[in-house]
Amino acid sequence: MDLIDTHCHLTERPLCESLAAVLDRAARAGVTRIVVPAYDPPSWPLVQALAAANPGTIYPALGLHPWVADQRLDLGDLANRLRDCRAVAIGEVGLDTRIESPDLLVQIPALEQQLELARDLGLPVILHCRGAFAELADVLERFSPRLQGVLHAFSRSPELARRFLRLGLHLGIGGSVTRPRARNTRATANTLPLERLLLETDAPSIGLEGIPPEAVEPRHVRDVAETVAHLRGVEPDRIADATTRNAAQLFGL
Repeated sequence: MDLIDTHCHLTERPLCESLAAVLDRAARAGVTRIVVPAYDPPSWPLVQALAAANPGTIYPALGLHPWVADQRLDLGDLANRLRDCRAVAIGEVGLDTRIESPDLLVQIPALEQQLELARDLGLPVILHCRGAFAELADVLERFSPRLQGVLHAFSRSPELARRFLRLGLHLGIGGSVTRPRARNTRATANTLPLERLLLETDAPSIGLEGIPPEAVEPRHVRDVAETVAHLRGVEPDRIADATTRNAAQLFGL
């Protein structure tokens, strides 16, 4: 299988502490390309350097995460960095009401600025959302249909998924789909149009069934692909081929 991990934080511990071994294990599992999102100004140069040192394997995305939306956002600096490192997306960006601060009054303007930049530069966006799906959809409505991207780590119902599909987004399915109790994630993975499906790990943030988050690596995208294939009653190669094609088209890999 040829697989792409469309969301992995390789600059975070423990992944960054044994990067060569992590990438070797990924390659042996068939994971040949990895999209690495940065989430705040200090992480931007780290991801840029990582991508520059691993051309053809690591692809950068840069953005200001909602958790740090109160930090100063220099759009000019972000735009220059996106161009310089040939970033494949702006992200990760989005909305999150599961945190006390900053609130949506701060998060929404930061998101809108970055969506405008994505539209101006012709880049897709990598979206994070927790507890603010209605608010996120309302914001995205104002940028549709010219904006493309992925709502990553999607674990909600097929009904909610359809709202974001109508906005033209892809949905990223990760390790939660491997958990038998994750009924919403599994139902969405089973019914999602194959041409809108992406695979990811979000390592080292989300675990798989029997694997804690800190032990997850890009190689575990293979486990995600095999689980999705089992749920859909198809061969894993079919899921690998479709999701790799989707990611390559969306991110221009």
